[in-house]
Amino acid sequence: MRSLILIAAIFTAFTAWGQEAQLAQQYYRDGEFEKAAILYEKLYKQSNYNDFYFDRYVESLMAMESFEECEQVIKKQLRRDPDNVQLYVTYGKLFERQVLDDKAEEQYHLAIEKLPKDQFSITRLANSFMVITKYDLAIETYERGAELLKDKEAFAYNLGELYRRKGDSEKMIESYLSSIDANPGRTNSVKAIFQRYLLPDDYQELQAQLYARIQNDPDAVFYPEMLSWVFIQQKDYRNAFRQARALDRRLRENGGRVFRIGEIAANDKAYEAAIMAYDYIVSEKGPASTFYIDAKRESLRCKRWQLVEGYDYSPEELKQLEQEYESFLDEFGRSKLTANIILELAELEALYINDLDKAISLLREMIEYPNVNPAIQAMGKIKLADYYLMQGERWEATLLYSQVDKAFKEDQLGHEARFRNAKLSYYTGDFQWAQAQFDILKASTSKLIANDALDLSVFIMDNLGLDTTAEALQLYADADLLVFQNRFEDAFNKLDTLRSKFPDHSLNDDLYYLEAQIYKKKRDYEKAAELLQKIVDEHPDEIRADNALFELAGLYENQLNDLEKAKALYETLFIDHSGSTFAVEARKRYRVLRGDTVQ
Repeated sequence: MRSLILIAAIFTAFTAWGQEAQLAQQYYRDGEFEKAAILYEKLYKQSNYNDFYFDRYVESLMAMESFEECEQVIKKQLRRDPDNVQLYVTYGKLFERQVLDDKAEEQYHLAIEKLPKDQFSITRLANSFMVITKYDLAIETYERGAELLKDKEAFAYNLGELYRRKGDSEKMIESYLSSIDANPGRTNSVKAIFQRYLLPDDYQELQAQLYARIQNDPDAVFYPEMLSWVFIQQKDYRNAFRQARALDRRLRENGGRVFRIGEIAANDKAYEAAIMAYDYIVSEKGPASTFYIDAKRESLRCKRWQLVEGYDYSPEELKQLEQEYESFLDEFGRSKLTANIILELAELEALYINDLDKAISLLREMIEYPNVNPAIQAMGKIKLADYYLMQGERWEATLLYSQVDKAFKEDQLGHEARFRNAKLSYYTGDFQWAQAQFDILKASTSKLIANDALDLSVFIMDNLGLDTTAEALQLYADADLLVFQNRFEDAFNKLDTLRSKFPDHSLNDDLYYLEAQIYKKKRDYEKAAELLQKIVDEHPDEIRADNALFELAGLYENQLNDLEKAKALYETLFIDHSGSTFAVEARKRYRVLRGDTVQ
């Protein structure tokens, strides 16, 4: 019975204490500091001088400007706990409230002088200074703590954060690099901090400090690794490759880190640096490296992208690339494992070297390989159908498109095949069936297919609805097919016939647009830009206006080297044609040209 009474009494006491703590907290939040001070004093004494209640008691007294009483309380606590250096910070804050800055500084420095040789106490004091934004004193605390512990790098990471808050980039970098000395496992977290807070000019400072550290400690691996990372942030992939190559040789690796540099550079379209990285693995690591085949394949692809995306190649360069593809296939054979390479070679033959027969032969052979990946086989059939169509073999083309459509009905490959089959029907004059297919494909998961299907559906509807005859639209479709087949002179003749027969037809903007496509294929970018500009100036309300703006901006950005003009055109597109399917991409490219960071 007595035990139950005792338990009940203890429970009641704890409940009352808890209620008083909550009430004190409420008074403190509401700014009723006199009431809060009375309760916190009581709780502080009842709790055997708990630091939290003491701090709240003192804060309440300061808020009431009861400075003399507050000073007596602090002095009494100092006598009770002379080793608690936090009390000197509290004392200093009291003086600051009274604008006695010299006395405050004296207390703050007294706290640092009396620091014990204890890492937790050092960190706690520094944090106290950080809370009141006394960053210099926090730095002084950590420096004094490092002396006491006889460990220069004990608080390097903490100092890095303080120098960051102060905006001292040089010291921040120095401290964070020193923290990696103490703990190389921090490398990734330090990289994340640098990526988030360093300005472009700060990377030059980081680079300089890394070079100095590499000279002082040539055996440390993480400094060259960090330097390679810095070059990647600056998009200087050549120097990133050189650092990775040096580490690869020094550590006798198999080329893995160099391969990753190649991937990063290739993804950023820095093809020359990517090729250097891949070719290093091929030439110096050889077939023994697990990255050999991938490096050789990726080098080949980068060389192709470098030529065709740059729109600047000669027949000799194309032939050289063709030989390298052939050499790759001679080395690794023609099988399901190299089917992708055969796809790429066929595209090179058909679209750039203009050897359609060879492209068709390559793909007919590839799609018959045993156990070839079904998706690669399907893409091979789509490309083969394209090349048949370029040769005028419409029946062969539609048969292959239909095979892929049936095999991949709900897949993007199937949608691609259906779109091309519908476009074939458009070429041959079956406009209503083609439009019905385009209407279905507007819901495709592929944004590109959906946009193209929408454009063609609207185009057919507009031009069929205006005429009692489809003759003008058929002439245009004939010209469109001739462009696809790279029969440019025939296409121009067909367009001239259309203009002659229908001089005032609403297809005028479309004629300019198709002619622009011809000149783009012929790499006459000035003429293409001139025609697209005509659409923008003379037909601003027609359906080709947003297409023309987007393509014109792309020409100025990528081929005509006028980034300001490109930026202005992108801005016009997403402002004046906000409902266009190109508006989102135009805004993104505008921001990139403006120098924004775009994810």
